[in-house]
Amino acid sequence: MKIYIDADACPVKDEVYKVAERHGAHVFVVSNSFLRVPSLPYITQQVVDAGPDEADNWIAERATASDIVITNDIPLAERCLMNDARVLQPTGKAYTKSNIASAIATRALMEQLRSTGEQFGGAPPFSQRDRSQFLQALHEVCVKLKRGA
Repeated sequence: MKIYIDADACPVKDEVYKVAERHGAHVFVVSNSFLRVPSLPYITQQVVDAGPDEADNWIAERATASDIVITNDIPLAERCLMNDARVLQPTGKAYTKSNIASAIATRALMEQLRSTGEQFGGAPPFSQRDRSQFLQALHEVCVKLKRGA
C-alpha cells in the first residue's frame, strides 16, 4: 500500500505520516518544489519538474488499486479513480467513481460563473474537525485495503 500526497497545498501531510507509519504504508510526497519532510524510511519526497500538471501526471501514472491518493484536485482524482486508486480530500471526503462526475460538473459550472465576473466566497477555512475527519477516513481506507476490500 502506497499513499501519494499531492503536496503543494496539502494541509494534512503530518496526519498522513502518522497513519502511514501505523499501517506500514509508504508515502510519496509529490510537489513542484522542495518541501520539508521527515527523514523516515517510509517517506519519499518526489520533486517533479515545474509545470501545471507535472505532479498530477507523476501521481496518476503510478497510483493503482492498492494505493491511496490525497488531493483536492478533481481532474487528478478522476484520473486516479480510473486506475481504481482510493482518493481522499484533506477533509476526509472520498472521491469515488459514483461522485466524481458530479464534482467535475460542479467545478466546470463554478469556473464558468467565475469567468462571467461573479464573485463567490472561497472554501471555508480548514478546521480541526476537518483534520479529525481526515484522520478517521484515512485510517478506515487503510484498514479496508489491508483486508483486501
